[in-house]
Amino acid sequence: MSDAAQPTAAEVRAAAEAVKTALDRHLAAVERRSGDEDPAVYEAFNQLAAAAEAYDELLYDRYDEVTPFEIPGDDSLPPYTGPEEPNAISVLIRRDYAVAEPQRLLAQAQRVEAADSDAVLGTAEGASGTVHGAIGILFGEFEPDEIASRHKEFGLEEGDSTLWVTAADEPADPGDWLDAPFEHVDPERVVCRFDVSAVFDEEDEDLDDDLEEDEDEDLDEDDFNAPLDDEDLEPLDANDR
Repeated sequence: MSDAAQPTAAEVRAAAEAVKTALDRHLAAVERRSGDEDPAVYEAFNQLAAAAEAYDELLYDRYDEVTPFEIPGDDSLPPYTGPEEPNAISVLIRRDYAVAEPQRLLAQAQRVEAADSDAVLGTAEGASGTVHGAIGILFGEFEPDEIASRHKEFGLEEGDSTLWVTAADEPADPGDWLDAPFEHVDPERVVCRFDVSAVFDEEDEDLDDDLEEDEDEDLDEDDFNAPLDDEDLEPLDANDR
C-alpha cells in the first residue's frame, strides 16, 4: 500500500475510540440483558466485533501492527424469534461430496439402470454413461441418508454437511416454494442446526496434540535419570545371562 492510501493517525485514533465506545455499549447491554438470547446483547456484540475489526485493519495499514484479539466469524445464528409453538417446521439439509472415483459411480448407476430397464450392462447409451447422469440415477434410486451411509460404495467422498430446522406459523401450500426451496430462510426462525466438518476434527486433533505436549512437558528429565534403589534390582538367573 502506498503512503497516500494509508489511513492517517487520526483515523486510527478514531477507530480506537469507536472500539472503546462499542465495548461500553456491549457491557451495558449485558448488564441489562433480559434473557440468554437478548437481541440487544446480540446487536451490541456485532457492533463491537465490527468496530474491533475496523480498528485492527487500520492499525495494520498505518503501523504494520495487529491487535491480540481474534475477531469471530459471523457464523452464529441470531436469537430465535419464531413462534413458541410452531405449527410447522422445515428441515433444510446440505451435504457436500467429492466425486473421488467416477468409474465406481458409473458402475453403480449402470447396475441400477440395467435392473430397471433391462439395458445392457456397461453400455454408455443410457443416462449412466455420464457422471452427471449417473448421479441423477443414484439419487433417484436411493434415499439421501442411504447415500450418506454408503457414499464410498458410490465413489463419493464426504465433505461438510449441515442441517437446519426452521419454524413456521403454518404449513406451506403445496408447490408454494418448490421453484426456490432454499430462498427466504429467516435465520431468526431457525430452531436448531447441526454442522459436520473436517475442520472440527482438525481442531480436536490439535487439542489432543496440545494435551500430549503438556503431558510430555510434565515429565521431568530427572524421572529418567533417577538412580535405582537396591530393591528395584533383581539378580539375573544364570540361564538369563
